[in-house]
Amino acid sequence: MDPFIGTEITDLPEPAGLPSTWWWPKPAVGNTHPGAAYPLGMVSACSYSGAYPTGYGRYDLSTEGLPPTIHGRQVASGFTHFQQSGTGAIRKYYNYFRVTPMLEPLDSLGRHWDLDEERAEPGWYAATLDSGVRAEITVGPKSAVHRYTFPRHRDARLVVDFSLGGLSIPYGITVPLRAHLESVGAGVAQGEIVMEGAPLAVHIECDALQWRQMLWYDRRLMPGGTRLDFDHIRPTTLRPFGLMWAGPSEPGQSVELRFGFSLRGVAQAEQNLHRDCGTGPGRFSARRAQTNEAWKDHLRRVKVDTPSRDRQTIFSTALYHSLIKPCLAENESPFWPARGPFAFDLCTMWDIYRTQLPLLTTLLPARAVELGHALLTICEEEGNFPIGYRMARGEDRFSRQGSALAHTFLGDLCQLELPGIDWDWALVHMHNDLRRTYGEDYLVAGLAHPISHTLDLALGYWCTSKVARHVQDNTLAAEFQPLIRHWANAFDPTTGLLIDSTYYEGSKWNYSFRLLPDMAARIELAGGDGPFMALLDQFFGFGADPVKQPGLRPSVEELLAGYSLGRFEGLNNEPDMDAPWAYQYAGRPDRTAGIVHDIVQQQFGTGRGGLPGNDDSGGLSSWYVWASLGLFPVAGQNLVLVNAPSFREATISVADKSLEILTRGFREPEHGGPPQYVQSVEFNGKPLERSWLRGNELHRGGQLVLHLGPDPSGWATTNRPPSDSTSNPTPSEVLAS
Repeated sequence: MDPFIGTEITDLPEPAGLPSTWWWPKPAVGNTHPGAAYPLGMVSACSYSGAYPTGYGRYDLSTEGLPPTIHGRQVASGFTHFQQSGTGAIRKYYNYFRVTPMLEPLDSLGRHWDLDEERAEPGWYAATLDSGVRAEITVGPKSAVHRYTFPRHRDARLVVDFSLGGLSIPYGITVPLRAHLESVGAGVAQGEIVMEGAPLAVHIECDALQWRQMLWYDRRLMPGGTRLDFDHIRPTTLRPFGLMWAGPSEPGQSVELRFGFSLRGVAQAEQNLHRDCGTGPGRFSARRAQTNEAWKDHLRRVKVDTPSRDRQTIFSTALYHSLIKPCLAENESPFWPARGPFAFDLCTMWDIYRTQLPLLTTLLPARAVELGHALLTICEEEGNFPIGYRMARGEDRFSRQGSALAHTFLGDLCQLELPGIDWDWALVHMHNDLRRTYGEDYLVAGLAHPISHTLDLALGYWCTSKVARHVQDNTLAAEFQPLIRHWANAFDPTTGLLIDSTYYEGSKWNYSFRLLPDMAARIELAGGDGPFMALLDQFFGFGADPVKQPGLRPSVEELLAGYSLGRFEGLNNEPDMDAPWAYQYAGRPDRTAGIVHDIVQQQFGTGRGGLPGNDDSGGLSSWYVWASLGLFPVAGQNLVLVNAPSFREATISVADKSLEILTRGFREPEHGGPPQYVQSVEFNGKPLERSWLRGNELHRGGQLVLHLGPDPSGWATTNRPPSDSTSNPTPSEVLAS
């Protein structure tokens, strides 16, 4: 397992065959970080360079092409807490409470030291500064523990900067609005900062009791001072401030610094620290071992059999990246007083609703229910379901990405009949939310622009109708049927594609092959199997020439020319990540097998450049997990599509059950090599003539045996994935282009 995968510019072997025709519009970098994280925990911690977008690494802001560098090597000005994972330009970058071990005067705070001997494993990160200080960090669900080993020095220092937030790129800084900081005793301090309306409290304990403990302001020490209070800070009046421990160090001397965090005040921050780490000095090793064990428990929920160390590393790291976000922080909402589930860093639902959330639901259904409850509470308290939700108060700036995406997640939870959610309560909020923002246009005109929102809202109504049926509100479910059918209004029957509109990070081609509840009707709208297949083949580049990917700072003309290709984005971005499975609805699972094989074998690799694009909170990595297992969830539809796996054997733990995936005639795949095709399947000892399972079937576990061969077969060519005839539009309901 390698947490460094995705931290630098994509560095994969030259694509062979079909992948050479795919066009990448977004930055060719994973945007991950190697810092310490806890599975779905509240806290992460990593070295801080101020670079985009996690605070770790060497890169400047980039929204397309190759990212420009701001550092020529790995450097750090300290170590911060709360990082994004694989995201792009979301304008909320955290990186609070920077800790800087120093041998220089306080005036040097903010300079960069070269990083050496970087190492990372789940829940632990370590690096050596060129000053000779060795840093190690581990975390708990709501805590972080640092350990710094110093060389001999007469005045070593540990400096905690309360004023820092965000990144060092333009418009990346977060300035605290209010703050207070207090020394409460030897080796103990506490405080709170308010960043963009969110109060983040911290309780700090330091084992260096023989060192001096001092507050500082504007890089000047305040000997004897015990408290700093700032009732109102503006960007023009901000001066750095924090606290420091300083004293002589001997070679190999280690100092431990412990942080407990809370969004509900310093008392709860202290409780969180002691709950995570216990009390007293020397807690680092125990906390590291506990977090390591927690990761082992999560990562062994999926086991694969491969003789390739590289392929094992790629898979394990993808699973790891899939389970870092969202941040679940029970009883921590700073915005309402009720106890219960709370979540932040849903950045964003557009990236994760199709792959990462279904994976969470499969592997950790109780945590998925916790997230579902948290989303419902957000909707109740703030008036709408978020598309993205951060540790900040304010408007959901991600609403342009999509609509009703929480509905797909909740729809799956309901259809799986997972306990823990009051579905009458959920139905009220799901119904009301469908009428907000773009939902008003959908109700009045039968479609909404950007036109992809029309597909989102149609699926949202479909998922909400499932909840209505579940609570036996059949009247409401019947009212939804004509609204579900509006999906067809988004398409032009003369082209078989979506109508002209604006499209978020794509073209109409990238959105035209979404897996809708009624794919049979969608294929008929395109003219039937043959025309639909021809469109798909054109989209995936069959017979096309290789393309040139955007380089550093691509021009507007270059990007427009790329989008005009109407080409698959090759997992460089999310809008068409489910499109390879559209072939199965047209009776061509062999096409799915070939394309998925090329993606799995050519678009992911080892090393820092091993991802084809932004990991986006695990949205990309979870796609790899599903696809390499030979499965793909159809979000909101309680449906999992079946394909040839890329591992000989695998086992998936689903709550207290397991699904064993076995193969016969398996051949180890190769980069640029031929795919394998499903010849026949048995599920729990019985022939499976279809290329899909219900989510309930997968959750019950059992054994899936796939017989593979080098040539396409007739398997599942006639027994296609289900389509919902109740959403089938009549010709009069299809708007002319």
